[in-house]
Amino acid sequence: MLHIAIAGNIGSGKTTLTELLSKHFKLVALYEDVDTNPYLENFYNDMKRWSFNLQIYFLNSRFSQVVNIQKQQLNVIQDRTIYEDAHIFALNLYEMGLMDEIDFKTYRDLFDLMTSFLRPPDLLIYLQADVSTLVKQIQIRGREYETSIRIDYLQSLNKKYENWINNYNLGKKLIINVDNKDFLHNPEDLGVVINLINAELFGLF
Repeated sequence: MLHIAIAGNIGSGKTTLTELLSKHFKLVALYEDVDTNPYLENFYNDMKRWSFNLQIYFLNSRFSQVVNIQKQQLNVIQDRTIYEDAHIFALNLYEMGLMDEIDFKTYRDLFDLMTSFLRPPDLLIYLQADVSTLVKQIQIRGREYETSIRIDYLQSLNKKYENWINNYNLGKKLIINVDNKDFLHNPEDLGVVINLINAELFGLF
């Protein structure tokens, strides 16, 4: 079983890279539940009201994904991890006063219990990006509900990501800066990532 996971802020290019790498390495691609998520649009319109609901939904969705990976012994590449939900998004909402303390504690208790049963990814790839890059990518993909995302929200998430990835010690990790990178249209940019993955997992250069 091989489990590669791609982590990164909103608009960092996780979904695009997940699709490209799944084809190259012949891995099953597992994507974040965005299009059918019943809370996402409401959340961006009223973060405080829907923050707990949204995070519980993502927690359950991500846990189900990883349980399925382990049960079926799948070779997969996963768009976003269960760890980001707790260490970045839920924590950020709590610190911004958008999630009550009692809700955050309940969430963290559930997260700690769930992750105690999970095997972490064999390789975590973190896509590092400036906020200007994130905003540009969000505008290009044009999801209506994302137009209300605030700059300070993205900045706060970026700080959480940097702290989390620097302290991540559950397995192998790669940090790839994606500013001025275009994996979809520039084969050289994609080739660099593929070579790094081969070196990290298989010792191939």
